[in-house]
Amino acid sequence: MPGTPGDARQLRSGGSLNGHVRVPGDKSISHRALLFGAIAEGKTTIEGLLPAEDPISTAACLRAMGAEISAVADGQIITVEGVGLDGLQEPSEVLDCGNSGTTMRLMLGLLAGRDGRHFVLSGDDSLKRRPMQRVGQPLSMMGAEVRGRGQGNFAPLAVQGRKLRGAVVGTPVASAQVKSALLLAALTADGTSTVIEPAHSRDHSERMLKAFGADLDVGGEMGRHITIRPGARLHGQHVVVPGDISSAAFWLVAGALVPGADLTVENVGLNPTRTGVLEVLAQMGARIEVLNQHDVAGEPVGDLRVTHGSLKPFRFGEEIMPRLVDEVPILSVAACFCDGESRITGAAELRVKETDRLAVMARQLKAMGADIEEHPDGLTIRGGRPLKGAQLDSETDHRVAMSLAVAALMAKGDSTLVGSEAAAVSYPTFWTDLERLQR
Repeated sequence: MPGTPGDARQLRSGGSLNGHVRVPGDKSISHRALLFGAIAEGKTTIEGLLPAEDPISTAACLRAMGAEISAVADGQIITVEGVGLDGLQEPSEVLDCGNSGTTMRLMLGLLAGRDGRHFVLSGDDSLKRRPMQRVGQPLSMMGAEVRGRGQGNFAPLAVQGRKLRGAVVGTPVASAQVKSALLLAALTADGTSTVIEPAHSRDHSERMLKAFGADLDVGGEMGRHITIRPGARLHGQHVVVPGDISSAAFWLVAGALVPGADLTVENVGLNPTRTGVLEVLAQMGARIEVLNQHDVAGEPVGDLRVTHGSLKPFRFGEEIMPRLVDEVPILSVAACFCDGESRITGAAELRVKETDRLAVMARQLKAMGADIEEHPDGLTIRGGRPLKGAQLDSETDHRVAMSLAVAALMAKGDSTLVGSEAAAVSYPTFWTDLERLQR
């Protein structure tokens, strides 16, 4: 639900952006480090874990099933005492996934094979509206039993643990969450499983599962076939979580747009399944340098320096969407300041995120005077029209909140933003960082 004007944040237009910033740990990797650590044997230590609401929900669910996980706090190394592949206990309460679709979807895969145990997963009002059958249906091909509202499509969801069978499963969409749920289920299945994606989605699960000791191979065209053989034991690891490129994207676009800006975003994960935003920014002519490139625990990492310059309009579609789906809101802001027409297609997936992100971004940017047209699977944005300060609303979506903050920097006149606290879902220090960098 939209917020109320009483909790509105003032957003100042103008000024420049200068300095260095380190964005929070990658959200996708943070979830997986907790999950894999919980089902490994021995201790896992996690450095740089994102101390935000979504990973905290994952940690709370795992604790409810017997895993010992230290308190999630900023700057702390998190320890996870693993219970082994089949050590998770039936909880006495409903598992609360909060607002986290990743938590719920990955938990479905993790719990489907806990033979004889029963689990119920729920979350907040937003999460209860998000489709889960895209995970439940392919899991059923391995023998999983997931029930819920709308024929198993909406939480609360009940999982009756079964002995799963190995299978070859084609996923209905290129989704790292669906793929990861199937890989988690395959760890304890009776026989080998192969997951085949229609396009290559982010591969953090494959990389990390191999590091933990899973018997896993990646093959096929562009790594779209992942085969996992059960029986291997997972062993606790030391995981260093790089900065989240989805959070860095706000600074990359802001640095490219704001006159006189010179920003360096440090320690950003540069996994090629996540760098679609860099490809689009390159297409736009953004001035971005990659510095200090190195590998950490199998994940490529580097610093990104961005300076202001004029931008060209862009077009992209479904072929790149698995590599930048979370960055569409901030790229729609960038398009408003390109001289010409930009077009986003193949993005229907955004209608079932924390909000309908296509509708929300169109609605909010129109309030600022943008020339933006909404389509079933995307947006057309005709840039070059000056935006004006306005009363804005995140509509409870973290990526919308931060995208609108960047738009407000470039508007003529100040803005107010209701629901700014939503940013804490993935970037708890965003507003502090913005104030520090804005000169």
